[in-house]
Amino acid sequence: MEIFEITGVELVGYSASLMVLLSFTMKDVKKLRLVNIIGCLLFIIYGFLMPTLRVGLPIIIANFAICMVNCYYLLKVKRV
Repeated sequence: MEIFEITGVELVGYSASLMVLLSFTMKDVKKLRLVNIIGCLLFIIYGFLMPTLRVGLPIIIANFAICMVNCYYLLKVKRV
């Protein structure tokens, strides 16, 4: 699938970048974390779509860790 000569894999990557960027514009920390989680999940998908796992693995690991940190703080705030 190509739109404006952008492949589907690239579209996932650009969408992930946009979501992470958008998360930094949020004033509400809960919204920031939720939007950032969506961006991280898109980056994880993007990592799996890379031509080889060797290329995608650093993307997957880093964004999985960031996603877990966001989830931890969302749950921590919810309990307080």
